[in-house]
Amino acid sequence: MSTNRGQGQNAVNVVNKRVIGYLDDDVFTTLSELNAAIDERVREINHDIRRADDTTRWERFDAEERELLAPLPDAGFEDVQWKELKAARNYHVTVDTQRYSVPFGLAGKLLRVRLTSSQVTVFDGHESICEHPRLTGRKGQYSTLPEHVPPQYRNIDGLWSRRWFTDRARSVGPATVTVIEQILDAQVIEAQGYLACQNILDGLGKNNRERLEAACQDLLNRRAHPTYSTLKRLMAAIDSDAKKPRPVVPAASTRKRVSTVVFRDTMHDVYVRDASHYARDEEGK
Repeated sequence: MSTNRGQGQNAVNVVNKRVIGYLDDDVFTTLSELNAAIDERVREINHDIRRADDTTRWERFDAEERELLAPLPDAGFEDVQWKELKAARNYHVTVDTQRYSVPFGLAGKLLRVRLTSSQVTVFDGHESICEHPRLTGRKGQYSTLPEHVPPQYRNIDGLWSRRWFTDRARSVGPATVTVIEQILDAQVIEAQGYLACQNILDGLGKNNRERLEAACQDLLNRRAHPTYSTLKRLMAAIDSDAKKPRPVVPAASTRKRVSTVVFRDTMHDVYVRDASHYARDEEGK
């Protein structure tokens, strides 16, 4: 350690004397002129100045160090981030709102994920399981490798499936079943629609089955594209309509009704008038 420190300090001294000190009195008008002068001084230090053993720095490098160097990597250095993430029941891990598949047998397992700006690598312990190009842009995108998808028509315990969601939707209503099926049918890989179905049934419909069924029926009537956001807006509209204030009904009047009816007593041939008749007479005076 001390030898390396001494060699480093000696190299700094050489640069101070042979580069900085040498060029101290010179004036440069452009950066390229300064760089050219520095390159010349560095060439002199490495190729012309001989050490105590009568070798130059370049000769020592060429004889002892060149063969030990490895080639530079094809890609530049990237910052690396590590996370521990649990694979969901749709056998995907979620990284910054984007979803990446893992082999379906790892669903429910805690995995290590290595992140760079361009790559997502998933590890089970120290073993690399799979790699995905890192997704950017729109939230909620999927990167699903075909070999990670479980065989069709096979009942696999612990995983989400079409039947899992349609059975739950059936307890809400027929319109909800149709919407769930439309969401699943719209996916290139069916599992990419599982999380949306889960959010609809467990999020929107957990305590609002009637409103969810009504919103699904409204969506089907409109022939709209079925999404979680669309159903959420329709349910909010249904809720707002239910809470609208009822029309105001005027209160009953407490004022006495004015009657102009004339009563006739036929037995005694007497005409009886109400108070309004005399009120008019008073006004005419």
